[in-house]
Amino acid sequence: MSTAIYSHPDCLRHDMGDWHPESPDRLKAIDDQLILARLEGLVERRLAPLAEVPALLRNHTEGALALVRDHLPAEGEFYPLDSDTILCHASYQAALRAAGAAVAATDAVVQGELVNAFCSVRPPGHHARPGEPMGFCLFNNVAIAARHALEAHGLERVAIVDFDVHHGNGTAESFRDDPRVLMASFFQHPFYPYSEPEPVTATNVNIPVPARSGGDVVRQLVREHWLPALHAHRPQMIFISAGFDAHRDDDMGGMALVEADYAWITREVMAVAREHAGGRIVSCLEGGYDLSALGRSVVAHLKVLADLD
Repeated sequence: MSTAIYSHPDCLRHDMGDWHPESPDRLKAIDDQLILARLEGLVERRLAPLAEVPALLRNHTEGALALVRDHLPAEGEFYPLDSDTILCHASYQAALRAAGAAVAATDAVVQGELVNAFCSVRPPGHHARPGEPMGFCLFNNVAIAARHALEAHGLERVAIVDFDVHHGNGTAESFRDDPRVLMASFFQHPFYPYSEPEPVTATNVNIPVPARSGGDVVRQLVREHWLPALHAHRPQMIFISAGFDAHRDDDMGGMALVEADYAWITREVMAVAREHAGGRIVSCLEGGYDLSALGRSVVAHLKVLADLD
């Protein structure tokens, strides 16, 4: 098998309250749809290890780690880091598993055990800034994995593709001055986290789009902006911040993508990876809060990654 799913039961133990949309039910919905799509047994399952602190510190400050590690409440209680980023007793362990999945997947792909991998983990990561958690995110899983590829494996150029409805502000901040890392994304604007659009450069191709944008808009910007930049950068590995909250059924956002759009984006990114990176991709779950749409979209994404579509 050339594709694996990394996850861990600890990721279900991170709980921010019954009212919170970033819930354990998200991973359960993905698993249910994988069973319905008969993908069980066709894609390898791997347990996520705990990330080691030095891997986290490649991207985050000690203070950012301490905000999570040192404020865990007692069992059954909650500690709010901000109005929508909340700790429970198991949150640090879950966050270590989420980052650990991304790092382990990177190791397996770089070392040739796998062609690509999908990390079905939570909490998500792309809003987590180097110095603080935010926006449901504790540690920036994709940024940690990209740093690991560069520093531990000696890669010279990587790319991060982000198709979440929200701007991956933490990822953008992490690599703003690093020419080794290209970030390509689209995001609904104006919308949380209310980032101001920045000029497009050789390594910053983050394109704001208005609410109600659908697959036609996204496919055009991928063709006109992402793909030329990706080919020019010639990444040796591609990381995907795979948020599915730009789906038309997801009321956390206001865009109008469908499963076929996520499959199309994945195919285009895979074609770049095959040309420049030996196919090497690690994809990490970000947003997606309509449970049925999330599960269906992950299946569409994973079928392309595993060449099962």
